[in-house]
Amino acid sequence: MSKRLAEVARKVGVSEATVSRVLNDKPGVSDATRQAVLTALDVLGYERPTKLRGERARLVGLVLPELQNPIFPAFAEVIGGGLTQNGYTPLLCTQNAGGVTESDYVDLLLAQQVSGVVFLGGNYTQADAPHEHYARLKAVNLPTVMVSARIPELDFPTVSTDDVAAAEQAVLHVHQLGHRRIGLVLGPADHLPSQRKAAGARAALERLGGNLDEGLIARGLYSLESGQAGAARLIAAGATAIVCASDPLALGAVRAARRAGLRVPQDISVVGFDDSALMGCTEPPLTTVRQPIEAMGRAAIELLLSQIAGGAESGTELLFEPELVLRSSTGPARG
Repeated sequence: MSKRLAEVARKVGVSEATVSRVLNDKPGVSDATRQAVLTALDVLGYERPTKLRGERARLVGLVLPELQNPIFPAFAEVIGGGLTQNGYTPLLCTQNAGGVTESDYVDLLLAQQVSGVVFLGGNYTQADAPHEHYARLKAVNLPTVMVSARIPELDFPTVSTDDVAAAEQAVLHVHQLGHRRIGLVLGPADHLPSQRKAAGARAALERLGGNLDEGLIARGLYSLESGQAGAARLIAAGATAIVCASDPLALGAVRAARRAGLRVPQDISVVGFDDSALMGCTEPPLTTVRQPIEAMGRAAIELLLSQIAGGAESGTELLFEPELVLRSSTGPARG
């Protein structure tokens, strides 16, 4: 007990006596100090006293599918910073292959009595992924926000970039440069954002008097290696421009082009999606479709805080307009 008191006191910067008063629910402690002690207790992994367990901690889970794609840490930084400014402590929950699953994290966060959860991509974007753990959040009415398009069956407030508009912008750009053999490197077939991007590309090409060649669509995981493999197949099929569903996929496409002895953009053009960190510093600098991370992050925080305050947020999806960022990985079609 004394070790716990000392550790929590050190974390908060108060005396052990103050921590003891909070844990025993005694008067004479300010609300701010009381909340700080309870939050420190949660962060350090100690159970709250039984009489205090009914209260939710001022903790919010940020559940990420990975950290390799820089867009997820970027979103986490914006949302985590906003939560901190509003008096909440973000708990970063990152999945990895063969490790803790999204479902495991939901159980962990519920056990910690968190005030809410923000998902930054995950199972909810894929139709064939496990979804049972989301029902546990609904059962306890835990404030929850999802960032990125979700499957319609999950009725949670959602913040997304308009994937249809993003694909339309990218396809229109390379079409204006004279490209007609336009390939797509997307996520898995059941991935809703990828489905929307395919629909946007198809609609754009039809308006331009063409069609989306199904043989010029490659699907796979969201990784540089998957982008390279998919792009290599599209290059072999004659694609002169490749539109990718993420920046790592696009970097994989650039690598595939070089392995095939092609120059970017002189021989083949490549477009990414996200405009994540350092994409202006690659070789060549990557043309990509930017997600408005700051605006989306603020919207996610507002939706979450509204629920925490007792507001009844519907499962409405807020769509944000993307922006095409022109750099040096796209150029006129040869001939």
